[in-house]
Amino acid sequence: MEVSCKATAKQFLNLSVQPRNLSALLVQALPKLMCLRPTLHKKFSIDPPPMDATLPELPQDILMDIFTLLEIPDLVRAASVCHSWCSAYTSLCNLGQYKQSQTPCLFYTCGTDSESDARLYNLVEKRSYKLTLPEPPIRSRYLIGSSNGWLVTADDRSEMHLLNPITMEQIALPSVITLQSVAPILDETGAVYKYNFWNRATSPPRTYALDELRMYLHRKAFVFYDTSAKRYIVVLIHNPEGQLSFAWLGDDKWTLLPTPKGIFHFHDCVYMDDLLYAVASRGEIFAFNLRGPIVTKKLIVDRAKNYICENIYIVKAPCGDLLQVWRLEDDTVYDDVDDATHENHTGKIDIFKVDTTAEKLVKINSLDDHVLVLGHNQSLCLSAEEYPQLKANCVYFTDDHELYIFGWKNNRRDIGVFDLENNSTEELVSPQLWSNWPPPIWVTPALTELCPTKVPPYPTPASTFQFYLPASLRAAYIFFCITIISAYLISWCSIL
Repeated sequence: MEVSCKATAKQFLNLSVQPRNLSALLVQALPKLMCLRPTLHKKFSIDPPPMDATLPELPQDILMDIFTLLEIPDLVRAASVCHSWCSAYTSLCNLGQYKQSQTPCLFYTCGTDSESDARLYNLVEKRSYKLTLPEPPIRSRYLIGSSNGWLVTADDRSEMHLLNPITMEQIALPSVITLQSVAPILDETGAVYKYNFWNRATSPPRTYALDELRMYLHRKAFVFYDTSAKRYIVVLIHNPEGQLSFAWLGDDKWTLLPTPKGIFHFHDCVYMDDLLYAVASRGEIFAFNLRGPIVTKKLIVDRAKNYICENIYIVKAPCGDLLQVWRLEDDTVYDDVDDATHENHTGKIDIFKVDTTAEKLVKINSLDDHVLVLGHNQSLCLSAEEYPQLKANCVYFTDDHELYIFGWKNNRRDIGVFDLENNSTEELVSPQLWSNWPPPIWVTPALTELCPTKVPPYPTPASTFQFYLPASLRAAYIFFCITIISAYLISWCSIL
């Protein structure tokens, strides 16, 4: 079922006359409010409100407390119900009080939509949400990364942007001509119309059209938050030879990181304890400190194998451990002449714990109650207890082979769920929802603004009297309020 993020005024007017049984939503809300075991919730049954029920005027701080319990799709629905709920939603976001963990969604485009439309497939609800994104059209862009709710895209001039598909905020990153391997070629008016690009450090440059460079330059990008500097940083893996460059948000140029001797092609990055950890194609892991006047690096783990792995990842586990993951392909039969017959299939996934003391990798055979989310996104390791809708000891993956991400636009995408216990793969959803271009990518929805506006003063309740509750009654009152709010949310779901 596909749901538009905008509902009509007529639908909202119908909410007050379409009450529904509240038990379904209470089953979701009670564990967070009352810390009850799930098996106890079935005992609760609340009669629906009368047919002439009207929307209550709830104190804004109470509304904000309730809204913090909702995942983003329900939060956006609630914000669209009326002005006071929208005001509570806005205040919640502006004050940075919305911290609810979000389940990763699959970001993709659909052949029947316009060039600027995209969809989010929600793993919790097993439904898709349609989004209309700002220019340039999403189908004209390359998706080169996703982390912390932000997509990193390259437009038809090969310039990069950050895009939040939930808030629609978009931020231009430093120009590609500030990368050391790229030089602009100007026309008679002084405008850039082509690029010279040193695709190999020891070879002369080649000339590329504006929209052609992105196919050969960009590899993978990340958005990280440095807790000490209290700033966002963008890290880019790019050619030649999988080098690393970075830019703090607000910088006007990219800074190249020193590539250690003998290292060929970085594949993945993670930011932990204010250090950038990067893994190279033979399993080497380096830690970079980007915050000083001079960038420093340290070898954490040396070469783990003598051959190059096409898909290798580094990820932080919830307990704080570092994991290195190797994703291996099955042998696939295809026609050497026809590129369209090429298919990539995940055949095996090996997982290692990084022992930083012994400086070695230790193979582990099971994730136990954890889940990996891999692809062209920032690699994630999540607790299945915190995300019960995800399957424990499984890997949710999307295609991220360079040929399929940047070259072959019409080939089958390798997307699915890999069970580590029996080394089997199942489809994420069937039939396939997505177009093959741009390749689908995992994104974790977020309401974070990288360039926030001035925070308004904390709003007071709309009522003419001050509303105070002792702490002992607050949970009970929230329980009462959420039963009323549930009626509107459930009614809304039934008509969308």
